[in-house]
Amino acid sequence: MEFTLKPHSLFTDYDVYLFRSGKHIRLYERFGSHLLTLDDEEGCYFAVFAPAAKSVAVIGDFNGWVGDEHELKPRWDESGIWEGFITGIKAGDLYKYHIESTNRSLRFDKIDPYAFHFQTPPSHCSIVWDLKHNWNDKSWMKNRAKKNELNCPYSIYEVHLGSWRRHADGNPFSYRLLAKELVTYVKEMGFTHVELMPVMEHPYDPSWGYQVTGYFAATSRFGTPQDLMELIEAFHEAGIGVIMDWVPAHFPSDGHALSYFDGSHVYEHPDTGKGYHPDWKSLIFNFERNEIRSFLLSSAFFWMEVFHADSLRVDAVASMLYLDYSRKEGEWQPNIYGGNEYLAAISFIKDFNEALYNNVKDIHTIAEESTSFAGVTHPIQSGGLGFGMKWMMGWMHDTIDYFKKPPIYRKFHQNNVTFSIVYAFSENFILPFSHDEVVHGKASMIYKMPGDEWQKFANLRAMYGYMFTHPGGKLLFMGSEFAQTTEWNFKAELPWSLLQFEPHKGIQQLVKDLNKLYTTEKAMYELQFDPKGFEWLDFSNHEASIIAYIRKNEDIDENIIVLCNFNTTPHEKYRFGVSQKGSWKVILNTDDEKYGGSGYCTSSSYEAESETSHGKAFSIEAALPPLGVVILKKA
Repeated sequence: MEFTLKPHSLFTDYDVYLFRSGKHIRLYERFGSHLLTLDDEEGCYFAVFAPAAKSVAVIGDFNGWVGDEHELKPRWDESGIWEGFITGIKAGDLYKYHIESTNRSLRFDKIDPYAFHFQTPPSHCSIVWDLKHNWNDKSWMKNRAKKNELNCPYSIYEVHLGSWRRHADGNPFSYRLLAKELVTYVKEMGFTHVELMPVMEHPYDPSWGYQVTGYFAATSRFGTPQDLMELIEAFHEAGIGVIMDWVPAHFPSDGHALSYFDGSHVYEHPDTGKGYHPDWKSLIFNFERNEIRSFLLSSAFFWMEVFHADSLRVDAVASMLYLDYSRKEGEWQPNIYGGNEYLAAISFIKDFNEALYNNVKDIHTIAEESTSFAGVTHPIQSGGLGFGMKWMMGWMHDTIDYFKKPPIYRKFHQNNVTFSIVYAFSENFILPFSHDEVVHGKASMIYKMPGDEWQKFANLRAMYGYMFTHPGGKLLFMGSEFAQTTEWNFKAELPWSLLQFEPHKGIQQLVKDLNKLYTTEKAMYELQFDPKGFEWLDFSNHEASIIAYIRKNEDIDENIIVLCNFNTTPHEKYRFGVSQKGSWKVILNTDDEKYGGSGYCTSSSYEAESETSHGKAFSIEAALPPLGVVILKKA
């Protein structure tokens, strides 16, 4: 078959204007490879941005990887766009761009930055692909606001697809098999959302997907792009929202990919002080270049619009915000105002959030931001960055630090579990126990806990009880819901065999019941980002390591009462105040025997008495179990 190159363009002048202005949000419809029919001949249109190229040719298995006969043509407008239509190309054909640079006539074979599909690593050729798919999630997409608004429960199961489950031969489950197994499990556990660690194409398994080379391609490790679509569709049909990790902060320096793309710094900032990340040995996008801002905006829209993602969790936001992030004095230059804020990255983040919220309905963006940068989830109009939610890293560090301490010392550190309320409503926070907390020698969640085996499990149950009743969304990394004993290993599946042991089954059942409580009791979620939804009853009982608080909803002043005893000493008669007389029912007790607890507290309800306590007209005298959280509701 002959493969003929013909001139053709999918770009309008307006497309080029938006691209060069940093405002184009759908470049995936223009750049890359697109199967179409031209002059009654079927083939493929190719377009690539290579402003420093002397020539660009498409090479592939269809032409013996020789590029002389299929050289693309530069657009007349000096936009740096090279394009052309090659007849005879079909879906599944492999290709790369052979680029000769104006820089010393250097030559490179590069992947397509906008390719929809790639070979499975370590091979890395781009693949011509069609993304057509008949979606069956119309009902979800139409009504997802009911599951995705800020006054809805947001309980997230964070998953690394390659190591959740594996076959007996060690190979990971496919997208299609995960659509059956993973979706069923997440539904049974009661999580409202799943967060997929990066499924964008990446060359290096130990990066867990956070070193992306294919910003418009689902990794082929688990199947085709359509297979991933079916997984997302299955989640939606089960009523579960899908959050996708997205990495705009940096990218790997692999020679076949984005780095030094056409012999010049196309994607990375040319100044290593802004363009090289010392922690990850990766390259940083040039947020000062409009064409790259359009590239990243289009990637975000691609996953939202083409793959129906419900939210994007943006990785490493702090590294984008600060010029001095992980840099020593002398390794960075202040901005024009003398500060350490990276103004171009901040303006990009605002453009990103504004564009998504204005153009895509009922979605969220979530910042993994580890500093106290002000206004991360505040509206852009009032000086904020415009994210929908933010990980509450301070709460996570303080909580783990507190529970790692032997109970005898906790009276000196009660501030660790009470201080978070001081700033809990300054942002829309998600409480994360993520993958980062169970790797690199940090120990699994259960082995962070002190004491003998019973105390370890009791502590973990109490910590989860505290987490699920604290204001904010929730996030648990896979394996933590059944107290995985080893650190997470991305090369192997989770140790599911632990569920043959009662303590692990008890933790799993507790997480399931906490999810049910969180998702069915309005007081637990309706005002989770509003100070009106929380009231302290007792925060200063340091000596006993007890805290008590009220969770409220819009309609009822006093709905849920939470009593936390973080010491090994039980309390037979702990008195706490309530505003209403009558009966109060115990709706969850982390020390219940069905969770592996001691069963110390046997009462299922209590009657309020006409005795003042904690500033309330009535009070209850209840039993508090050791290392336990008791949750009550007005009967």
